[in-house]
Amino acid sequence: MAKRNLAELKIPATSAFIPVAKRVATTLGGQLGLSLMDLDELSIALTQACDSAISAAEELGTPADLKLTYFATDRALVVDVDLMPIGTALPMPGIKHESNVDPELQRLAYEMIRCFVDDFRPTIEPLTGHVSFRMVKHLAG
Repeated sequence: MAKRNLAELKIPATSAFIPVAKRVATTLGGQLGLSLMDLDELSIALTQACDSAISAAEELGTPADLKLTYFATDRALVVDVDLMPIGTALPMPGIKHESNVDPELQRLAYEMIRCFVDDFRPTIEPLTGHVSFRMVKHLAG
């Protein structure tokens, strides 16, 4: 699997910046040859992933950014979404993070993302609450 970095974007962890992340994804996906339907599906999944990461930032109670990394493989566009606490607001290592997120709502959000991308891998670090998502959208054909 040949990996080609396409772009990296860092935005504030607020919903007002989700359209920026979606615009980058649809532009890059269009250049790679994703269909309009695939671009729409990727946009929906990316919106939900960013929203979930923003909710995690709000739960941690720390200012944060979202770091989005876009890269291409031979037959896919991959988007990584990472929650990045800002400066001294980093959670202390070794302190167990207690989640107040409703597990059923989280499961539904993840299932929705899975409906719109070909592969979805959420990672939540239990000690720090760090959230990371990987979404893969394969090219048709």
